[in-house]
Amino acid sequence: MKRTASAQWHGDLKNGKGTVSTASGVLENSQYSFSTRFENGKGTNPEELLAAAHAGCFTMALSAQLGEANLVPLSLETICTISLEKGAEGFAVTESHLELKAKVPGANQAAFDQAVANAKSGCPVSKLYNTKITLSATLEA
Repeated sequence: MKRTASAQWHGDLKNGKGTVSTASGVLENSQYSFSTRFENGKGTNPEELLAAAHAGCFTMALSAQLGEANLVPLSLETICTISLEKGAEGFAVTESHLELKAKVPGANQAAFDQAVANAKSGCPVSKLYNTKITLSATLEA
């Protein structure tokens, strides 16, 4: 299975503008620029897209892990925060932090914690990232 996306850029770094699109059409000529990446401009940026990918992948992986424990989540809500920092060798993604709120009827804390840990390490996007991945998870009653 392969998925594709494309990017186009016109102009210099600070004044130029680009677009990103996905083969599925979910993103079509979505704007990105220096201001959307390093300031508060309107549009997307690579780190936001990485955060969406990690949140979505982890949440699906957790649903699968819970299913293996015969648990069906009522809701799983994940926020992913990607940290982009400038170091001595330039900019790098230094962390992906997942924050989960889950409602899983019948789950005990031990089973929930094991499913969360398995999803965090087993999610294909987690495996892709060469950075620190942190997580806080709350099982709500």
